[in-house]
Amino acid sequence: MRRTSFSDMSCSIARTLEQVGDWWTLLIVREAFWGTRRFGEFQSHLGIAPNVLAQRLHDLVAHGILEVTATSDNGRALDYRLSDKGRDLLPVIVALAQWGDRHAPAPNGPPVRIVERRNGQEVAPLALRSSVTGRVLGSRDVTVTEGPGAGPAERARFDALRARRAKRLGRAGPDDQSG
Repeated sequence: MRRTSFSDMSCSIARTLEQVGDWWTLLIVREAFWGTRRFGEFQSHLGIAPNVLAQRLHDLVAHGILEVTATSDNGRALDYRLSDKGRDLLPVIVALAQWGDRHAPAPNGPPVRIVERRNGQEVAPLALRSSVTGRVLGSRDVTVTEGPGAGPAERARFDALRARRAKRLGRAGPDDQSG
């Protein structure tokens, strides 16, 4: 069975993909961060079909990621700008750009540099940091566990995961979070 919506899934990533998971959507958000505002600008910068662009802009406005305002008296010229919710996607866009520069590089190097506006210096690579020590954390330093919104299925899944880890590590405690 083909899934048509992630909106009811008990997963923050899936629900986020429901709003920004299409490749055109994130490219439109990227363009909005770079200052693109008008339909024709988005279309020429991205090479996207007008019908696809119209639908993606509509969806971004409906999800509250973009805000639209009329910029002419007759209301035909529209300006699209990131909302607060849309601006919260900046770390996602930067992380994708940095990942791409490292793992899917352009032949002549990064096509853009993301720099601080006040000094022109390139931003540091994004990293997960410990909330206690500030130390940079890698994939082996973190794990997942149920959050306050977890339902019975998620709680059972994490209980089973902890039991497998405990067994693998020779520990008996169901509350073991290691590993």
